[in-house]
Amino acid sequence: MTPPLGQPAPTFTRRSDDGREISLEALRGRWVVLYFYPRAGSPGCSIEAQRFEAALPEFERLGAQVIGVSTDTEAKQAAFRDSCALSFPLLPDSDRSLCRTYGVMGGLGGLLGIAGRQTFLIDPQGVLTRHWRVLNPVGHPAEVLRALEELQRPAAPSPGALP
Repeated sequence: MTPPLGQPAPTFTRRSDDGREISLEALRGRWVVLYFYPRAGSPGCSIEAQRFEAALPEFERLGAQVIGVSTDTEAKQAAFRDSCALSFPLLPDSDRSLCRTYGVMGGLGGLLGIAGRQTFLIDPQGVLTRHWRVLNPVGHPAEVLRALEELQRPAAPSPGALP
């Protein structure tokens, strides 16, 4: 079951493919883009990952950490990182526990052992603010960036408000 928007994101602590310990708790105070993908190295995953990497300076400017997750092993994630020249963390989830926690299992036409392509945007307080269930890997990173910019845009004063 997918965690509901407006509620705290399920916490996790995982070791990334390059040995970094990644903890959602430690990322408090920053936005987190947690994106799940079916298999490291597949064409759609490679395109999406490379687009996130290209936009990484903009995500960082907005105080966001991008994290990729798939059910692949650490070795497959590391090979994926190298082949796509990625610098953001990739979390191997070969036991599928993180994917189950976020309710993303059953991607690639319902194959139960594969994560679906989905993304969650978590605010600096650790609350789920956006969830993309259906997405195009080519334009998705730009879509997430637009949503992040929109959420950070100051609210316009209401009519009649004192300056």
